[in-house]
Amino acid sequence: MVTTGAAVVDRFSLQLTLVLFLSVVVVTLFTALLTAPQRDEISEFYLGDRAMTPLRNGLAMCGDYLSAATLLGSTGLVALTGYDGLLYLCGTAVAWMMVLLLIAEPLRNSDGFTLGDTLALRLPRMQRPVRLALAVCTLTITTLYLVAQLVGSVALLTQFTGEPSAATRTLCVVVIGTIVIVYAAIGGMPGATFIQIVKAVMLVSGVTVTAVMVLQHFDWNLGALLTAAADNSGSGTRFLEPGLRYGASTNSKLDFLSLQLAIVLGLAALPHVMMRLLAPKSGNVLRSSVVWAMGLVSLVCLAAGILGLGATAIVGRDTIAQTDRKGDAAVLLLAHALGGGVLTALLSCLAFVTLLAVAAGLTLAAASSLAHDVYGEVIRKGKAKQTEELAVARLSAVVIGVLGILLALISWGANTATLAFLAFAIAASAILPTLVYTLFWRRFTARGALLSLCGGLLCSVLLVVFSPVVSSTPESLYPSADFAWFPLQNPGIVSIPAGFLLGWLGSVLSRNEAPEIYEEFEARTLVGVD
Repeated sequence: MVTTGAAVVDRFSLQLTLVLFLSVVVVTLFTALLTAPQRDEISEFYLGDRAMTPLRNGLAMCGDYLSAATLLGSTGLVALTGYDGLLYLCGTAVAWMMVLLLIAEPLRNSDGFTLGDTLALRLPRMQRPVRLALAVCTLTITTLYLVAQLVGSVALLTQFTGEPSAATRTLCVVVIGTIVIVYAAIGGMPGATFIQIVKAVMLVSGVTVTAVMVLQHFDWNLGALLTAAADNSGSGTRFLEPGLRYGASTNSKLDFLSLQLAIVLGLAALPHVMMRLLAPKSGNVLRSSVVWAMGLVSLVCLAAGILGLGATAIVGRDTIAQTDRKGDAAVLLLAHALGGGVLTALLSCLAFVTLLAVAAGLTLAAASSLAHDVYGEVIRKGKAKQTEELAVARLSAVVIGVLGILLALISWGANTATLAFLAFAIAASAILPTLVYTLFWRRFTARGALLSLCGGLLCSVLLVVFSPVVSSTPESLYPSADFAWFPLQNPGIVSIPAGFLLGWLGSVLSRNEAPEIYEEFEARTLVGVD
C-alpha cells in the first residue's frame, strides 16, 4: 500500500477505481441525456414524469439523503468513538420518521413544483416576499451542502495520492463539478433521479456485502466483534460505553443533542429532499416510497455501524487515527484488510459516485428555486413562458455549479462535516418552522413566515460565526483569534427554537390571513388534487 502522506490506497486500487468511476459516469451521463426532458415543460424538468414505482422512488430518496459522509465520515466516527458514533447513526436513521409522520403527504398534496408554491397557496397576499426569503434560505443551504460535497471529493482524493497539489485539487473539483452541472442542467429531475437510483443500489449493495464480510470474519459472532473492537480501540470497555466523544463535559453533551436535533429535524426541510417528496404521482406512492427510503437508510446505517466496529477490530483505532485523524480512511483501510485492492476500489468508486449524486440533487434544487420562485414568480410575476423558465433553470444550474466549484476551491481546507451540519441546522431553523406552521397552523401569516425564514437563517449563521468552529481552538478556521462566545459547534439547540418562536411572534403580531384561504388549503393538503 501507498504510505506517503495520507494515502491509504495502492496503485492497483487507484487504477481500478478510475476505470470503475469513469464507466459509471459514462453510462449515467448517456442515460441522463436519453431521459432528459424532451418537451419544453417545466413540470417534466422539475418533477420528472411522476410515473416511477415506490421502490424506484424510495431508492431515489435514499440516494438524495445519504452522502459520502455516511459511508466515510459516519463509519470513521464509529471506528474512533464506538458507542457515541453508533448513537449518531441512530439519529440519521430516525430522521426519516419525521418526514413520514409530519410533512410528506401534506406537502405532496399541495401539488406544487417547489416549496415556494406551497407557501404561495397558503399566503397568497404576500407570496413574492415569502418566495424570495425562501429562495435565499434554499440557496444558502444547497450551496453549503454542495461545497461540502466538492471539498469532500478532494478529501477522498487524498486517500489515493496523499496531500494533493493545488493543480490536482483544482482538476478534481472542476471535473466533479462539471459532471454535476451536466446532470442537473441537461438531465433535470429524470437525469438526477437515474444517478440517484444507481448510487443508492451501489451504496446499499456495497455496504451490505462488506458488512457481511466483517461478520463472516468473526464467524457471525457479534460478541466477538464487539470484544475485538474494544480490545483494539485503546480505550477498553469505555469504547462500548457512552461518553468517549460527547460525554467529556456538559458542552459536549449539549453539542451532541444540538447536532442530533439538526439532523433529525433538518432532513424534513432539506430542499433537495422536499423536491423528491413532490415527485410521486399519488399519496399512496409517496407513503410507500418513504417507507422504502426509511428501510434502505436504516439498512445502510446498520451496515455503517458494523463497518466502523469492524475497522477498529481488524485494523485498529491507532492505525486509523494516524492515517486520518477524522477517521474518513477507516472504511478504505478495512476494505483493503478484508478484500485487498478490488474491494478497496469498489468502495472508493462508490464514494465518488455518492458525491456526484448528492451534488446533482442539490444543484437541481437550487436551480429550481432560482428559476421558478425568483425568476418565474418574483421577477416575471407568474407571466414567464415555460420555455423561458426552462432556459433560466438550466442556466441557473450552470451558475450554481460554477459558484460551488469556485467556493470549493477557495475553502478546500474547510471541515466538510461542519458545512453539512450547518446546512442541516439552517434547514431545521428556518425552513422547517415555516413549513410546519404553513401546513398545520390556521393563524400563520406572511410576516411570521418572513421572520421565521430570515430569523432562523441569521441566527444559525451568527451562532456558528461566534462558535469554536471559527475561532478559539486549534481546529478552528482562525485558531489564533478568539471571539467564540457561543460554546457549541452546532447551533441547532438554540436556532431551531428561535425559528419557531419568531414564526409564532410574527404571526400573533400581524393581521390573520382570511380564514377561507386556510380552509381551502387544508382540504387540499388532506385529500390532494389527484
